Amino acid sequence: MLRRNAGDSEVQELRLKDVEVNFQSRHVTVRGRKVHLTPKEFELLQYFVNNANKIVPHREMLRAVWGPDYGNEFGHLRAYMKQLREKIELQPGKPKYLLTEPWAGYQLRGPE
Repeated sequence: MLRRNAGDSEVQELRLKDVEVNFQSRHVTVRGRKVHLTPKEFELLQYFVNNANKIVPHREMLRAVWGPDYGNEFGHLRAYMKQLREKIELQPGKPKYLLTEPWAGYQLRGPE
């Protein structure tokens, strides 16, 4: 479930099977356990959620989250994706939410 405030394009809350995120309070719960995300991990997750079920190209994500000077820092993005998967996914090596789309980008598979 994605919850937005009326007239607001930003998602306020995300609920998947075993992940809950409240963007106002910045709380993340995975399988009933509170998880700490760094500010940048949280920003990255929020960008994913606001673009749920869409393939987001690497450069677009880098520029949106880190700024216009980061369009080619692919290793940087991979490192953050790994960290985020380790905190959110049950099996980070076989993700079911934060997916890699080869040669295209990444995608958050979530509710419509």
